[in-house]
Amino acid sequence: VQLQASGGGLVQAGGSLRLSCVASGRTLINYHMAWFRQAPGKEREFVAGINWSGGTTRYVDSVKGRFSISRGNGKNTVYLQMNRLVIEDTAVYYCAADQMSIPTMISRVGYWGQGTQVTVSS
Repeated sequence: VQLQASGGGLVQAGGSLRLSCVASGRTLINYHMAWFRQAPGKEREFVAGINWSGGTTRYVDSVKGRFSISRGNGKNTVYLQMNRLVIEDTAVYYCAADQMSIPTMISRVGYWGQGTQVTVSS
């Protein structure tokens, strides 16, 4: 499955962005989805994940209460709503998919999308 992420950009601290991830050529309805991010000089890390039905979500502690992952009505789009952004959220954000479970580790990701840059300024 080919994943396409979009929605990144430059935002001031305290602002919001919404990232989107869609699949080309295949539906995402049977896939568990996640967002990862990679800041300069750091390892890629799990940010948020959602199961195929949208009934279960997971978040890294640093974004709990600020970020929200969801699926579109047709389950073919996955969103990451990011509120109260801080400078430490600056990173390239990647969407990821897997058919077995919510991928919370890089090794559990079956498919990667290309990244979208999120830059938070002071």
